[in-house]
Amino acid sequence: MHVEDLARHLPALFCALLVSILFIQSGLDKVFDWKGNLGWLTGHFSKTFIAGTVPVMLATITMMELASGFLSAAGMVYWLVAGSTSLMFWAGAVGAASIAALFFGQRLAKDYPGAAVLVPYFILMIILMLLTNSYAAR
Repeated sequence: MHVEDLARHLPALFCALLVSILFIQSGLDKVFDWKGNLGWLTGHFSKTFIAGTVPVMLATITMMELASGFLSAAGMVYWLVAGSTSLMFWAGAVGAASIAALFFGQRLAKDYPGAAVLVPYFILMIILMLLTNSYAAR
């Protein structure tokens, strides 16, 4: 690896690092405090049409967060080994989908401040995807 390659990919690597920390911590928090998260979310969505699906939604979002976090971490290693940013791109895509799902839930529950907090994270996912998108015409 050349210093120029590292310098060119440094923004993507730092984005991927942040995504790894964000989603691994968030996903593991849900795993280790399943009962607390489930209780809070059940109350949060109690007056919505998705109230009965909270356990399935929590499991789904937990898997998506962990997948994005570990894909991002693996993507940094994969870039060092193979020079490819593809895993980091897919980490951003899965992360964007999970943030969009969380955003939908917050809006549905009429937790507008909670939804607003998610926007910077979504922007981070889009930036990661833009920085690592080898599928785009250049």
